[in-house]
Amino acid sequence: MKKNMGSIDKAVRILAAIIVLVLYLAGQITGTAAIILGVIAVVFIITSLASFCPLYTLFKINTGKAQEKQ
Repeated sequence: MKKNMGSIDKAVRILAAIIVLVLYLAGQITGTAAIILGVIAVVFIITSLASFCPLYTLFKINTGKAQEKQ
């Protein structure tokens, strides 16, 4: 797996996951919305820790630093 996520991208994803957690704990999101947003938040955390997003590969997106070709 080649890393395809930059540090700002990772920070935004982690922040979004934390916001979902806070909203859930505060009782602002419940039911189906809580489940869907929770799953998305978990995916955001996993992809941030791995620095790899499979969808970015499909669309040929790379938010990381440009690497020199040899």
